[in-house]
Amino acid sequence: MEHTYQDAWIIPFIPLPVPLAIGVGLLLFPAATKKLRRIWAFLSVLLLSIIMVFSVALSTKQINGSPIYQYVWSWTINNDFSLDFGNLIDPLSSVMLILITTVGIMVLIYSDNYMSHDQGYLRFFAYMSFFNASMLGLVTSSNLLQIYIFWELVGMCSYLLIGFWFTRPLAASACQKAFVTNRVGDFGFFLGILGLYWITGSFEFRDFFEIAKNLIDNNRYNSFFFTLCASLLFVGAVAKSAQFPLHVWLPDAMEGPTPISALIHAATMVAAGVFLVARLFPFFTGIPYIMNIIALVGIITLLLGATLALAQKDIKRSLAYSTMSQLGYIMLALGMGSYRAALFHLITHAYSKALLFLGSGSIIHSMESIIGYSPDKTQNMALMGGLTKYAPITKTSFLVGTLSLCGIPPLACFWSKDEILNDSWLYSPIFATIASFTAGLTAFYMFRMYLLTFEGHLNINCKNYSAKKQNALYSISIWGKMGSKVIKKKLLSTINNSKTASLKANQMHGNGISNMMWPLITKKKKVTKLKTYTYPYESDNTMLFPLLVLVVFTLVSGYIGVFPFDQERIHFDILSKWLTPSINFLHLNSNNSFDYYEFLRNAVFSVSIAYFGISLASLLYAPAYSYFHNFNLINLFVKRGPQRIIWDKIITLLYNWSYNRGYIDGFYAKTLIRGIRALAELTHFFDKQVIEGIINSVGVLTFFGAESTKYIGGGRISSYLFFYLFYVAIFLVIYLR
Repeated sequence: MEHTYQDAWIIPFIPLPVPLAIGVGLLLFPAATKKLRRIWAFLSVLLLSIIMVFSVALSTKQINGSPIYQYVWSWTINNDFSLDFGNLIDPLSSVMLILITTVGIMVLIYSDNYMSHDQGYLRFFAYMSFFNASMLGLVTSSNLLQIYIFWELVGMCSYLLIGFWFTRPLAASACQKAFVTNRVGDFGFFLGILGLYWITGSFEFRDFFEIAKNLIDNNRYNSFFFTLCASLLFVGAVAKSAQFPLHVWLPDAMEGPTPISALIHAATMVAAGVFLVARLFPFFTGIPYIMNIIALVGIITLLLGATLALAQKDIKRSLAYSTMSQLGYIMLALGMGSYRAALFHLITHAYSKALLFLGSGSIIHSMESIIGYSPDKTQNMALMGGLTKYAPITKTSFLVGTLSLCGIPPLACFWSKDEILNDSWLYSPIFATIASFTAGLTAFYMFRMYLLTFEGHLNINCKNYSAKKQNALYSISIWGKMGSKVIKKKLLSTINNSKTASLKANQMHGNGISNMMWPLITKKKKVTKLKTYTYPYESDNTMLFPLLVLVVFTLVSGYIGVFPFDQERIHFDILSKWLTPSINFLHLNSNNSFDYYEFLRNAVFSVSIAYFGISLASLLYAPAYSYFHNFNLINLFVKRGPQRIIWDKIITLLYNWSYNRGYIDGFYAKTLIRGIRALAELTHFFDKQVIEGIINSVGVLTFFGAESTKYIGGGRISSYLFFYLFYVAIFLVIYLR
């Protein structure tokens, strides 16, 4: 076997030196570790870059026709039971490796500047590196049990990163919500693994698929139990990929730092559920009922996510619901059997959504300069507007990501989403109608987000805000210089002339220094790079570079699924050839022919829907149509009267549905949470009053019995003998009768 494949087992371990070194360094050499903290960011990027090069080499071999490689070694052997660990390199894992590493590198570079002012900078990069290592281990696992181990590690890292700012009650609550919701899915996933092991006797994918296929082909299986185990496996994917009804954790996960949101939504946490379904695709295809369930969950999720994004004010939460909806498209494709289209959309969506999230982080950074650190304000699109003037590069990159997600050609998501829509018409006209309608909703809410953020005029009086409070940022980035600076001389003088390092952060908070930032400033003998802004500003080079790279990916990644070449008179594209071995893992049929005329004919319909959504959003939110801001658009089509009242009620109902998250969180709070608490209180009452009451009653009776018995005895043997003979006589009389 080639040397490249033989060394593939090391991939998940390459990022681990960074978190290990940071942990040991903070324990043994805290001062030196913190002083050299920028080195860890560089090492994180370097190690992940090495994995990316390795992944590209593996993918190139897969495209050129190299066979699937699997290396397994025994971990535990006991009689007939053998637990093996190993690594599996096939087209699916190579696709995921490239996706994780490319997006991960961009997020790490971006994070160096975004988190530069944060006191938990080192902890952040330790978590991030471990997060990437866990996801890399998951996609290269060779069996179900190994996937479950890394599955839990990914969940643990997401818990730590979502609650990174754990002193904030909202962040602490969000990470707990994500943890509990995913425990539901993980419990089902684990039960499914055990059930299928009981049926097949193996955790290994190759053996497991072959045995399951033979049982299904020969009709030697319990259909109910088989379907139940497959459903439990899918429950794990439902929770991880935020599918209905276990989607409620995803919007609250936005309480974590924005780079985390980008990584979770693009290449790690939510992609894990899709990867699991794709990995088990040969097994699921043998159970039509499960395929129908996957498609049904996907269609519900894509419509629900789109409707919940319509009226959100928080820019990150709106993007979170967008992710939920796009993952619904991917699940729908997998349920329909469109394996290639699903993975194609996973790739294009990952780059587009990473671009949008990092762009939103740049916007939030910019808004903090005039508002200060306040997530409820810096992420509120109602307070934005007119940012084109101050952040043109961010605006351009965000627009590219928006148009891609809207499905505008020739951007990446157009090719993949259109393929899913085409396949849906062959699967079910009802599903296809819902998916097409949701594509219009996607164009509407995405362009609404763009218009509210960048067009028009800034909705905040910057001078008033800056007069009350100016945000101070201290540049410690190793990637590039900070943007244009305005030095506040009075503040610099106050810091530099301070004779004691014990000056508390809250004494300087009024001058613009945050509590998280004060330890960085007090360690410098003289501050020379403190800067304040009175208006929004363009992000620094460190944050703009990943945006520009992701713009390139968003522009070109769609062509991997449409670039044709002939092979034995069959039209292939790079993606189809890349994924063919995975599709044919059990010799499944795969039609790789491609009719461009039919594709272009169907594309006219999907693009028309997207342009309709964009046009409607422009009428309602674009500054050029400010006439409609103070004039109800319904007046143009519906006259006053009963019909107008009905339309107003419908619009109000839709707005309340979207803004209140479909009332699903409230329903869970009133039913599940209150029900579980009521059950806990009932159990506590039963335990305290009944169980402990019985035990305490036995103790009390024993005590009083002993006390009363104590007074019966007088210490005279003759009395004891008399009572003994008396009781013996009574016993003999009763017995002899």
